Amino acid sequence: MTTSSTPKPTESELEILQILWEKGDCTVRDVHEVLERNKNAGYTTTLKLMQIMLEKGLVERDASAKTHIYKAVASQQKTQQHLVNKMIDNVFNGSAARLVMQALGNHQASKDELDAIKKYLDELS
Repeated sequence: MTTSSTPKPTESELEILQILWEKGDCTVRDVHEVLERNKNAGYTTTLKLMQIMLEKGLVERDASAKTHIYKAVASQQKTQQHLVNKMIDNVFNGSAARLVMQALGNHQASKDELDAIKKYLDELS
């Protein structure tokens, strides 16, 4: 799949992808149990979303056993990169610096996070 033809996940699909990226291969029930911790999600809604994601090519399904196993096809890095680029373009008028300043101004970064950011910036220059 090329970057230009990679399907873009909706917010709900992104929540499911994050579960699959973190936990690895899962059944619909596995995904549903994680989703239910944070919001009132119906099992059939989770199932339908995952079927749509299969059609879109965001996940693949192993149907060889009675319980189907889903696996993320969409790369976490490419998906995050696309979403950040879209946000920079649409919200911050193309300025990555404005995004970073806004993020650091709104979120209390830990000392380790700030050290990692400084190290990354030093490597860029």
